[in-house]
Amino acid sequence: MGELDQCESTLLEYIRKSSTPPFLLKTYMMVEDPATDDAISWNADGTAFIVRQPAEFARDLLPTLFKHCNFSSFVRQLNTYGFRKIATSQWEFSNDMFRKGEKDLLCDIRRRKAWTKKQQTNKHGQNINAANKKERDEDQRSSSSTSSSSSEYNSLIDENKRLKMENGVLSSELSTINKKCKELIDIVAMLAENSEEEEEGQQDERPMLFGVRLEVQEEMERKRKRAEFTQTVGVFLSQLCK
Repeated sequence: MGELDQCESTLLEYIRKSSTPPFLLKTYMMVEDPATDDAISWNADGTAFIVRQPAEFARDLLPTLFKHCNFSSFVRQLNTYGFRKIATSQWEFSNDMFRKGEKDLLCDIRRRKAWTKKQQTNKHGQNINAANKKERDEDQRSSSSTSSSSSEYNSLIDENKRLKMENGVLSSELSTINKKCKELIDIVAMLAENSEEEEEGQQDERPMLFGVRLEVQEEMERKRKRAEFTQTVGVFLSQLCK
């Protein structure tokens, strides 16, 4: 008789552990997976988990396991299994039976039973209504926070697109300026070369004294102006091509 009782107890324990709700198993799997630590992971001591990036979590992770991308719905599911939000500055949830490295405890978490209308009118009605109101308020805050996070994410995406477009325009303008700068340098170089050839041709026409060609006033003035012009163009081009 003792062996029969032991066998029955073992069977009941197996059935209890194998009846862990899929929602809890999937959530535990996401929290445990190191690949998702940027979006969801354990807290420092492993007694609670934190959704670090609600927008990315709802967009990228929820659809892979729950076939929806509604973060508020996920929070409501947590509430029905007795999870509590334990931090005001972040989405940190705790349940005494949901701990790092203790997956076997999941089978002890049970979904809250729905209250009937008759039960809500008993002597504990006020407490029940207060609890329901608190849960609705948490859902509204969750929805508001998720909407805000999604809005901020979309704004960042739009800002990134705008900066890329501006960068493309600036790159195009810079390329055009560099091209014009090169063309100006080529023109100045050609003018300088033509001026030197002209000067060499005019040197033979200068008067000579005792076999030495003389520098006339007109020639000296032309050289001075050419030097000033070359210096001015060089400064202009160096500033333009910076």
